[in-house]
Amino acid sequence: MAERLIPGDVAPNFTLPDETGKSVSLSDFQGRNTIVYFYPAASTPGCTKEACDFRDTLASLQAAGYDVVGVSPDPVKALAKFAAEEHLTFPLLSDEDHAVADAYAAWGEKKNYGKTYMGLIRSTIVVDSEGKVSLAQYNVRATGHVAKLRRDLKLDK
Repeated sequence: MAERLIPGDVAPNFTLPDETGKSVSLSDFQGRNTIVYFYPAASTPGCTKEACDFRDTLASLQAAGYDVVGVSPDPVKALAKFAAEEHLTFPLLSDEDHAVADAYAAWGEKKNYGKTYMGLIRSTIVVDSEGKVSLAQYNVRATGHVAKLRRDLKLDK
């Protein structure tokens, strides 16, 4: 497992397919701040809540200079269904081999009902316009995360 990212680190570049199958790279967002959030599984209650919160605040985030990209280990087909069902208007990227999640330290040991297993750790990394980490949050809660992130980024009045 990779070391957790901290502010000032260079964000690992990546290229992954989005929900339409088109390749999307972190470098596509150079010159803008980018919120890269990792979520365990499309169309599950917590991940749906988090994605819809990003969707509902996307215009104000973009107005403040932030793009949003969601990353999960789901296949492209599942992401396409999720995006269509929830009317998501930002890229959802498929990281089936979890190589990007691993590079961002968003893949690791989890515990649930007394069992330990490897899985995706709900995490959000904010990458600045120069490709450096400006904020790294791990083990975030799905509900209320976007509101907390907005406060942490000082976007709420």
